[in-house]
Amino acid sequence: MRHVEAVIKMLDSTFNLRRITVKRRQPNPWFKRGTVYRRFVDVLRTATEPLTAREIAERVLSAANVTEPHKAALADLIGTVLASLRNHKGKGVERANEGAPAHWRLKETAN
Repeated sequence: MRHVEAVIKMLDSTFNLRRITVKRRQPNPWFKRGTVYRRFVDVLRTATEPLTAREIAERVLSAANVTEPHKAALADLIGTVLASLRNHKGKGVERANEGAPAHWRLKETAN
């Protein structure tokens, strides 16, 4: 942000930088930071078939006894689950299909 402020001051030294605020994401209302991965892995362990990110998010909320989530908060949780799935692809979870929507399952381990 300091770089942006410096460029603005170079272009217009009279500009009031206090008018610019950093947009912060609202914290997830249901889960602490870093716990979503563990929760959706638990869901995938009990699933009998590959699931989409939406199905995983809905089952995570159901397990946490959340009955009527706000639409925006649910969409944010689905995005969080999907981002986490993509980050862990090949390291514990894998995609089970081609095309959209992606269906995910736990990666099979060779024992």
